[in-house]
Amino acid sequence: MGFLDRITFPLAAGVTALVALVTILTALTYEHAGGYTPCALCLIERYAYYVGVPLATAAFFLATPKPSRLVVLLLALCGIGFLINGGIGVYHSGIEWKWWPGPEACSADSLAPLSGNLLDALNNAKAVSCDDAPWRLFGLSFAGWSALISFDLAILSFLGVRNAR
Repeated sequence: MGFLDRITFPLAAGVTALVALVTILTALTYEHAGGYTPCALCLIERYAYYVGVPLATAAFFLATPKPSRLVVLLLALCGIGFLINGGIGVYHSGIEWKWWPGPEACSADSLAPLSGNLLDALNNAKAVSCDDAPWRLFGLSFAGWSALISFDLAILSFLGVRNAR
């Protein structure tokens, strides 16, 4: 029995829920306490965490020695969501590294309001472009870390699903 075979369904679900929760709380803390304004892609990358935390938590609390197909499906959906999110994070990181252009909605020019007092809105606006990485740790931006964590959570979720049988 190898190490990967010892990752039980409840362990995978619990660790996925906990790591996803810590990750999204960290992102929200950087935004609200640290003053980092997220770009449009950053906000999209949060969806997997907003959905994954409750799904993995439910899978953890509903896990039995032989979990039902519905409970296993919850963790499988987490894995799929985090796999997709990892791809979005890689795409976003590539935009930050200028490897490819980002979507039109991610340019600072497109974030200007179209109605109301335009001058006041522009003076108070915090337009954030998706190609600007305001912070890096070990060479990875927020998007890079999100991709890495998302892929790890996808693998962990899929291991839990595999080992549930």
